[in-house]
Amino acid sequence: MTWLDATVSITLVSWSVVGRPVSARCLERRSIYAVLGDMRVARAASTQSRSSGKRYRVRERWTRRGFSPADLLNLWRPIGAWEEHHGLAYGEGPRQTLDVYQPRHATKAPVVVFFYGGSWQGGSRDLYPFVGASLAAQGIVTIVPDYSIFPPARFPTFIKDAARAVRFAGKSATQWGGDPSRLVLMGHSAGAYIAAMLSFDPQWLGEVDIESQTDLAGFIGLAGPYDFTPIQNRTLRTIFGGANRVETQPISFVTGKEVPSLLITARRDPLVSPGNSRRMAAKIRDHGGVAEVLTYGGVGHLTLIGAFAPALQILAPVLREVTQFVWRVTRQADLSTLERRGYRAGQHRDYGYTKHRGRIA
Repeated sequence: MTWLDATVSITLVSWSVVGRPVSARCLERRSIYAVLGDMRVARAASTQSRSSGKRYRVRERWTRRGFSPADLLNLWRPIGAWEEHHGLAYGEGPRQTLDVYQPRHATKAPVVVFFYGGSWQGGSRDLYPFVGASLAAQGIVTIVPDYSIFPPARFPTFIKDAARAVRFAGKSATQWGGDPSRLVLMGHSAGAYIAAMLSFDPQWLGEVDIESQTDLAGFIGLAGPYDFTPIQNRTLRTIFGGANRVETQPISFVTGKEVPSLLITARRDPLVSPGNSRRMAAKIRDHGGVAEVLTYGGVGHLTLIGAFAPALQILAPVLREVTQFVWRVTRQADLSTLERRGYRAGQHRDYGYTKHRGRIA
C-alpha cells in the first residue's frame, strides 16, 4: 500500500468513525498518525521487541494522562546511540522534573534545553522523546523539563520554573558529557515563549545567577508567540494578568545584545501567526542583533515540531536546521564579525508558499 493509498483509506475510516464532518487538516493529521502506526507495525516484524520495562512505562503513562498522537511519533526511533535519564528533579514542585537525552560517549557536547508547548495550560515531557532522542542522535545533550501550568500557575510562575531547570542543566551538564558553556534554549509554541523570555528578559535567569547575554550560546523558537498583545482569549488574559501588559511580551526586551536567534515558523499556522517571528527578527536586526527566520510551507503548527520525528522529517528539514544552528553557535570559538554581518544581512528563508490565518496575531 502506498502512502497516498493509506492516507485516503485512513481518512475515510476517520470520517466514518467520527460520524460528522471534520476539517481537512484534522483528517490529514489523523491520517499521518495512523499511517505512522502501520509503518511501525511493519517495522516491528524485522526488529527486536522493546524491553518489558519500556512497555510498562508506556502503559503507565497512558494510564496517567491518556493516549496522545505524539505517542506514535515516539515509536519510531532515530538512528544513533544515546541514553535516557527520566524524572530528575530540579525543584520540589510536582512538575519540577525533567528528562535527559545523553549522546553515548559525549564529551563537552552542546546542551539544548527544550520547552514544549501547550498554551501554558498543558503538556508533558514524556510526549517528547522524539525531540530529545533525535537531537541526542546528532551528538547534542538534550534536556526536556516539565514546568508549572495553568491552573493554578500564572505569569511568571512557568518562567521561574524554566529558569530553575536551566540552572539545573548548567550545573549538571558535565555529568552527561555536556559543556555548560555551550547552552542553547529552544521551545515550541508556548515553550518558545518561555525560552524567549529567558533569553531576552535578563531578570529571570538573573534570579538563578545566570547571565543570559553571556552564559547562553543561542535561542531557537519554533512557532513562538513573541508579540501577541492585545490578548483576545479570556483564559490567556487571566494567565497573563491582562490584555496589554508589555512586560509579558518577549519583543519588549530586545536590545540587540542577546545571543543569536533562530526563529522557525510554519507559513500556515492557525494558532500562532508567523508575524510573531517576523516582527521579533526585525526588531533584533534593527538593534544590531543576530536573527535568522525560516518559514516552511509544508507543515502546520503541530507538524512543525512533529518534523523532528524520523517518520515525519520528510515534511521539513527542521531537525537539520536546528542541529546546524546549535553546532554553529556553540563551537569553541566565537562567531567572527564577518559571520555576524552575514547573519544580519538577510537570513529569512521561505520554503514554499501557503496562506495563513493568525489566532495569536
